[in-house]
Amino acid sequence: MSQARTGAWWRQAHNDLALADLARTNGFHAQACFFASQAAEKALKGAIVELGLEPPHTHVLGQLVAVLAEEGLDASALDPLPLPALSRMTVSSRYPLDDTPPSELFDPADSRQALSTASAVLAWVEQLDQPPPNER
Repeated sequence: MSQARTGAWWRQAHNDLALADLARTNGFHAQACFFASQAAEKALKGAIVELGLEPPHTHVLGQLVAVLAEEGLDASALDPLPLPALSRMTVSSRYPLDDTPPSELFDPADSRQALSTASAVLAWVEQLDQPPPNER
């Protein structure tokens, strides 16, 4: 698989995370949650691409983590993260489910949690490319 393609996923993940932070800082919490979920998704899909696989067409972060685990990666560090909640934000932060727009459903605590979770996912993916500490 092309390193350029893997790099593109990684750069877009970082770009989405930066936009999520910008949105949060400016009070756009639904948008911050959406782009945080996108950042985590793209980082995980980039890791799948790096393994030479085509990532599944899903927004469910747990499914992406499961693909990586099936390929032998230890994803246990992601277990404590609220990945299901971040996955749900992909849709719930974008589309009204009733007469309330998503912009009225998300608050600073939601966007803080979304960015924290996405940042942890990106940090985990980034460490996959690092040699073990005793080999550095």
